[in-house]
Amino acid sequence: MTDVIPGCHELLENRNRLLKGRKYGILCHQASVTKDLNPLVDLLIEDSLCRPTILFNPEHGLSGHAQDMENVYDSIYRGIPVRSLYGDDSSSLRPKSSDLSGLEAVVIDLADIGARYYTFAASACYMLEECAKTGIQVILCDRPNPLGGSFVEGPLLKPGFESFVGHLEIPVRHGMTLAELLHFASSCRASDADLLVLKAQNYNREMSFEQTGLIFVPPSPNMPSLTTAFVYPGACLLEATNLSEGRGTTRPFETFGAPFLDANQLAKELNGLNLPGVKFRPIQFSPSFHKFAGKSCGGCFWHVIDPQAYRPFLTGLAILKICREMAAGIFKWRKETYEFVDHIPAMDLLTGSSALRIMLEQDASLREMAESYAAEEKRFFEERKPFLIY
Repeated sequence: MTDVIPGCHELLENRNRLLKGRKYGILCHQASVTKDLNPLVDLLIEDSLCRPTILFNPEHGLSGHAQDMENVYDSIYRGIPVRSLYGDDSSSLRPKSSDLSGLEAVVIDLADIGARYYTFAASACYMLEECAKTGIQVILCDRPNPLGGSFVEGPLLKPGFESFVGHLEIPVRHGMTLAELLHFASSCRASDADLLVLKAQNYNREMSFEQTGLIFVPPSPNMPSLTTAFVYPGACLLEATNLSEGRGTTRPFETFGAPFLDANQLAKELNGLNLPGVKFRPIQFSPSFHKFAGKSCGGCFWHVIDPQAYRPFLTGLAILKICREMAAGIFKWRKETYEFVDHIPAMDLLTGSSALRIMLEQDASLREMAESYAAEEKRFFEERKPFLIY
């Protein structure tokens, strides 16, 4: 099988035609690399004829060092101004008109994870929408979806629940690349956008990430491996609770629990559900930071044993259901501000409505919860077809 070539290679090969003599910016991060792991931004900065005039960094920063919901500041990189798209309020999430003024193009190269609430897709959409207002061309360097392109899972985002962790009316696991998402977004939000897509060559949506021949580069501090990406569409739901999602451990999201949970009982209950493609191993852990820092937690390690059968979002719902039952009166939903929103519970922002939170509170079965969004999955699977490019 021929290895996949990310879209940034086409940008570099045709840089004189696409970038030479143009004033342009780049929205990228530390995972914006060539197949040989060379940072795209450095290769362009070192070309005096195609040097960008401004850089934009998403959540976690250009170097990917900032933790979740940590303010990223403007800076300078190799003599070029870097504008943060993740500051201290929601207005910081979009590029300022003053930073876009005079630009002829913006290059976007972001490694996405394939889950609706992973914020790089929202940053790309916001950039596309702002560029559309003034006719600035967006050049998108596409990359494979690490979760593949054959499956969709989870409910659609409902009107009124839009946020930085839910910008488009898509399922949690959408099975689309960033270019496909921007085509979808352009049809919904930015119909006048000038979008040029540089495809990932030799990629098809049935490929697993291992089959692409690409090296997984961590796109954020708590996304250290491909296996983390596979659990994330379900494990991120724990952010909406007083359970630890494993931040502050060496295996975030794969590790989860709380001081008030019995690890052996939790593993027994979860494994007893016979969830497809996944097993749970009881563990004790002590986060070095974030929730329960320095405290001993009982929990589980999340093992994906069959990626084809596995359903991460359903698995996340199962964990919430079992933990809520085991820790009745102690389990709590997050009430603090979440991604700049303080009037909607984090659980509702992540799931796209209040429906699943209410079903959990009413002790609905897993089957009932899965059936509540099954029709939406089928509908979106058909609706996305006009926007697929692989």
